[in-house]
Amino acid sequence: MSGMLKNNALKGHTIVVTGGGTGLGKSMGTYFLQLGANLVITSRKHEVLEKTATELRELGPGEVLPMACDVRSYEQVEAVITKSIDQFGSIEGLVNNAAGNFISPTERLSSRAFDAVIDIVLKGTTNWTLAMGKNWIKAKTGGTILNIVTTYAWTGSGYVVPSACAKAGVLALTRSLAVEWAKYGIRSNAIAPGPFPTEGAWNRLLPGALAKQFDPATKIPLKRVGEHQELANLAAYLMSPFSAYINGEVVTIDGGEWLQGAGEFNHLEQITPEMWDVLEAMRKPKG
Repeated sequence: MSGMLKNNALKGHTIVVTGGGTGLGKSMGTYFLQLGANLVITSRKHEVLEKTATELRELGPGEVLPMACDVRSYEQVEAVITKSIDQFGSIEGLVNNAAGNFISPTERLSSRAFDAVIDIVLKGTTNWTLAMGKNWIKAKTGGTILNIVTTYAWTGSGYVVPSACAKAGVLALTRSLAVEWAKYGIRSNAIAPGPFPTEGAWNRLLPGALAKQFDPATKIPLKRVGEHQELANLAAYLMSPFSAYINGEVVTIDGGEWLQGAGEFNHLEQITPEMWDVLEAMRKPKG
């Protein structure tokens, strides 16, 4: 659960983290900063960003620039990029982490509910990717994009259909640009996290007693949820020069959760040793 990379592994890098004021975005940004990167954190809530920036500045050695930005607005995204480059001289990395989600039967959703998720997750990611990519291509500097997706981006999932649609789009964007923009020195990768509980997101997804009733750890072969530092280690590696030959990859970090649900007979884990004894005896021919 400790930091993985050597000190100053990201020194000289400026990394933008959308949704960087709280949760996983904050955890990843914290580690980037500790590794020497300058950090730009964005979200819609300026007061949250300022509070986070104050906390992070004590960790150093990099600098922190908090900037309010609605990822759904291309103009606001461009403004953040311009100010970040003015302050730090360049941007080397982009983490598209901003997201929105809620659990609901699909037939209960309005079109606005779909828009609320798709506009943040898919449109917000494309806005940042397009604006940042154009900048890197024009400057001929190259850069690194890391998108946060989810395992149901390729399997789909009931009750989070807007999110599944949006994340599938982000996954396609990741793989497509890994090929198209490689000639510009731009790498594009993704992480598909399993359960990494955060106070805000998980309270919205599983409010009240639902959190205990549907404990995600029970569905995971490792029988635990993820620690934020584990995700931060992976993100830092994929943003660093150490991963320079990784492009177009989606790394799953979920303790085996999605595979647990994918195997047709994985539910047989519930069978006790005594029951296996009975089944084995039934299979053996009687002498």
